[in-house]
Amino acid sequence: MKARYQFRFYPTDQQQKLLAQLFGCVRVVWNDALAICKQAEKLPSNNDLQKLVITQAKKTVERQWLSEVSNIPLQQSVADLGSAYKNFFDSLKGKRKGKKLGHPKFKKKTNQQSARFRIGGFSIKGDEVYLAKIGNVSPIWSRELPCSPSSCTVVKDCANRYFLSFVVEVEPVNIDAKNQSIGIDLGIKTFAVMSDGEKAQSPDYSKLDRKIRQFQKKLARQPKDSRRRNKTRIQIAKLHNEIADTRKDFLHKLSTKIVSENEVIVLEDLNVSGMVKNRQLARAISLQGWREFRTLCEAKSQKFGRTFHIISRWEPTSQVCSECGYRWGKLDLKIRSVRCLNCGTEHDRDENAAKNINKACTEPSRSVGIGHCHDSKRAQRQSKTSNG
Repeated sequence: MKARYQFRFYPTDQQQKLLAQLFGCVRVVWNDALAICKQAEKLPSNNDLQKLVITQAKKTVERQWLSEVSNIPLQQSVADLGSAYKNFFDSLKGKRKGKKLGHPKFKKKTNQQSARFRIGGFSIKGDEVYLAKIGNVSPIWSRELPCSPSSCTVVKDCANRYFLSFVVEVEPVNIDAKNQSIGIDLGIKTFAVMSDGEKAQSPDYSKLDRKIRQFQKKLARQPKDSRRRNKTRIQIAKLHNEIADTRKDFLHKLSTKIVSENEVIVLEDLNVSGMVKNRQLARAISLQGWREFRTLCEAKSQKFGRTFHIISRWEPTSQVCSECGYRWGKLDLKIRSVRCLNCGTEHDRDENAAKNINKACTEPSRSVGIGHCHDSKRAQRQSKTSNG
């Protein structure tokens, strides 16, 4: 299976200029190729696009500066566009699971920038990484690569941070599980409640979120293309990155702990896109990262050889007693505990739901509504690693 290892690095002033030139060339090649695809009656092949937007374009006065950067990232940009179109058409035909994908869009200078090198365009020499026509860069090696990478992507995010992202092949890890199974109920106030009674509290993002809203109001009043507006935009991007990094660290640690300790992991399929339509809860739900947590659990279950299940979103997990199976019906969100009228057991609302989620797959005969378990494939970024 493939995995992505990402490391931050700090380029010199000269390397920043060379990387900016490279990102600009990659962006122009993508946009030129996309413009040709939109005008063509039949989608051109990758080879035809490369001849038009790279080989022939270098001979013109308007695009002769494409020769100043490595040819490999330019070719990968065209290949990535082909993968984006393939995913778009597969999504239209129903061959691709998940949310419907939109048509490929033109790239902007203010968004995240990236350039991908395949073998031949980069090499690892000791603690340094050589990039074609850029030079040697020194990433901060927080961990060792398990094997030689098949591709290297240089990324510059909206807050002007630079990263090297490597794609490598990893072997499954065999670790004995402590518990047979666990059900997890996700929430806002408490991020996750486990069927064994354990609770995981998410970090507090309110202070950073409040700062973002203040800067966004400031940004809305500033004239476009001004220096002060660009400065405010970078400040907002840094705050967003701080929230994203904090959330990612929390989700990685929690998902690793859950997957390594349990043989079977059961989650509920949540309709997040429908839930965020509630204006009072939309911002809090968006900050939690439920979908990211599910993706991490799926990926790590495959890595550790665990069984991962998703139960139907229509299962009445919070409406049924986990002890006797008595159904009391819908409860208001402000009700956090309930006493069963049949057996008299008092339940914590979230813990009771987690136990029912666990039973829905592990004990079908006692499950809520005879649990409809369905496995969902791991969400992968195939478009960025398929040709690496």
